[in-house]
Amino acid sequence: MNWDDVRIFLAIARAGQILGAAKRLGLNHTTVARRLTALEETLSATLIARSTSGSSLTQAGEEFFLAAERMEAEMLSARAAIGNSDISISGTVRIGAPDGFGVNFLAPRLAKITSQYPELTIQLVPVPRSFSLSRRETDIAITVERPDQGRLVARKLVDYSLGLYAHKDYIAQYGAPSTTDDLADHRLIGYVDDLVVNASLAYAPEISRDWKPDFEVSSALGQFEAVKAGAGIGILHAFIAREETCLIPIMPEKTIKRAYWLAYHESARSLRRVTAVASLISELVENERKLFH
Repeated sequence: MNWDDVRIFLAIARAGQILGAAKRLGLNHTTVARRLTALEETLSATLIARSTSGSSLTQAGEEFFLAAERMEAEMLSARAAIGNSDISISGTVRIGAPDGFGVNFLAPRLAKITSQYPELTIQLVPVPRSFSLSRRETDIAITVERPDQGRLVARKLVDYSLGLYAHKDYIAQYGAPSTTDDLADHRLIGYVDDLVVNASLAYAPEISRDWKPDFEVSSALGQFEAVKAGAGIGILHAFIAREETCLIPIMPEKTIKRAYWLAYHESARSLRRVTAVASLISELVENERKLFH
């Protein structure tokens, strides 16, 4: 069995399409398809179901994917053991993060990473959905709760808080609520409930069980911008809202606590580019820990 064919199979399985795998591998689309066919012929099994909308694993493909990952982990360990893995810390590292942390905190600080490792390319994917580390949809994931599935290396980055905020002009016009019951008389800005992908992000009931937003935005930064524009009262990340002097905290005793976690797949332990970026993210957060309190 040709290891390069296995490597290409893993790329297709993780990308969900042959074209996407070809781009990530820097290979021709036809070459990738041909190598997949060669692997399937070697195993006498169809591993990938190909269609115009993408590619998906067959049952045989699901079983082989687990074996291929173990092979990959052994190859990485072997390369690291003989000192030939990621010597110069170069290549690409993809970071998946919630938009609040990814856009507001991490993006402005990425220069500190790229300046230290000029041969490294950082891809920041600030979307609120879950990432599959095992399928390499991302190399490093920032999550809002400790990952509990898969062979992952995970560590807590920092606790953060959320609270009620409104623009000072909104308060001047409508007044500030003093109790949660008063919120019923105000315009509220919240998230789109059926698009919340993680139960820990459905935090409005911790402020009020009767929280009924008039304006729903699916992203944390979208909610922030709406509140900043004076559209109403919203539950915002304190480390973002505090940077805007026009935003006033409402009922500051009503605080929601959450935490950010950093995780990457166990098989990436020997990839110096991944562990180096993970360490730098932890260092950036540690240096500005007070920002999140």
